[in-house]
Amino acid sequence: MTAVVKKDINKFVKELKMHYSDVWKMPRSEYLKKPDFVVVDPKSGKKIKVSYVSLDDGEIISVVYDDLS
Repeated sequence: MTAVVKKDINKFVKELKMHYSDVWKMPRSEYLKKPDFVVVDPKSGKKIKVSYVSLDDGEIISVVYDDLS
C-alpha cells in the first residue's frame, strides 16, 4: 500500500533536494507505476507521486517524482 503524506508540495520537493543529491521529475518513469508514497498539498489538493530508486543492496541512489494523473 502506498503511504500518503499531507504537506506543502513545494516545501517537500525542496527538502528532498536538500537530503538527496539526485532528485528528478520524470513523468514516464517505470518507478512511478507503484510509487513509494503520494504527497498531497492540504491547501490546493495537488498531488505528486514519489519513488526511491535503489540498488540491489538497498542503497538509495535517486528519487523520482511527478504529478499524479
